Amino acid sequence: MDLNDSVALVTGGTSGLGLASARRLNDAGARVVFLGRPSPRAEKAAAELGTGARFVPGDVTSTADVARAVAVATSLGPLRVAVTCAGVTASGRTVGRTGALPLEDFEAVVRVNLLGTFNVVRLAAEAMAGNEPAGGDRGVVVCTSSIAAYDGQEGQVAYTASKAAIAGMTLPLARDLARHAIRVVTIAPGLFDTPMVEELRRETREALAAQSPHPTRLGHAEEFASLVAHIVDNPMLNGEVIRLDGAMRLSRA
Repeated sequence: MDLNDSVALVTGGTSGLGLASARRLNDAGARVVFLGRPSPRAEKAAAELGTGARFVPGDVTSTADVARAVAVATSLGPLRVAVTCAGVTASGRTVGRTGALPLEDFEAVVRVNLLGTFNVVRLAAEAMAGNEPAGGDRGVVVCTSSIAAYDGQEGQVAYTASKAAIAGMTLPLARDLARHAIRVVTIAPGLFDTPMVEELRRETREALAAQSPHPTRLGHAEEFASLVAHIVDNPMLNGEVIRLDGAMRLSRA
C-alpha cells in the first residue's frame, strides 16, 4: 500500500515500539497521529517526527479520547493504518506472600492491553471502512501481542491473559473486517529494548536476552517497525499472529 497522502494512527507512539513504528510510517510518506499520555517523551517524539505528525493526548481505554484521535487523523486524509502499541505490564502471582492477587490489579492490565486495543481497532476500522480502496485495501490494522501469550512466566498471569486475548481475537477481527477490505495482523514480540524492559534489573535483562538462540540479544524497536511496514506492504498478510523473537521461548520464571 502506498502511504503517500495517507494517515497512520499509532497508540503508545511516544516511545519504544510505537515511536519506532511512527517513525517508519512517517518516513514512508504517511502523516502520523499518535495517541498517548502527555509527558516529556511525547513532546520529544512530536519534535522528532516533525510537521508531518500530530500528537493527541489521551487514554486508549476512553472512547472519547480514541474517537478524538481518529477525528484528527481523518481530518488530515484517509486513515489507512492503525498500529496499537499502548500497553502496560504488572507482576503478581495468583497467590503470593500477601494472599490472592487483587482483582483490580488483574483488571487494570486487561483493561489497557485488551480493551484498549479493541477500542482503537473498532473506531479506526469504522473510519477505514469509508475509504476508497488503495491497492485492494481500505486499511490495515497491526496489533501488538507478546510471546508471553504462548509461554507466560510465573507472575505474568494478568499480562499473559491480556496478550493471549489479543492473539486470539486476531482471526475473528480479520474475518469481521474482510468485507470492508481491512486487514488485521498481530505481532507477538519477544524481549525488545524498550522503556518497559529497561525497568527490569540489568541482570534480569541479560538473563532474558541469553534465552534467545539467535540473535542472542534484545530486539531493536526498529526491527519491530520494519515488520509493521512489511505487513502494510504485503496484501497476503491477514488474520495471522507473527512471533518476532529470535526463536526465544520463555522459561518458567
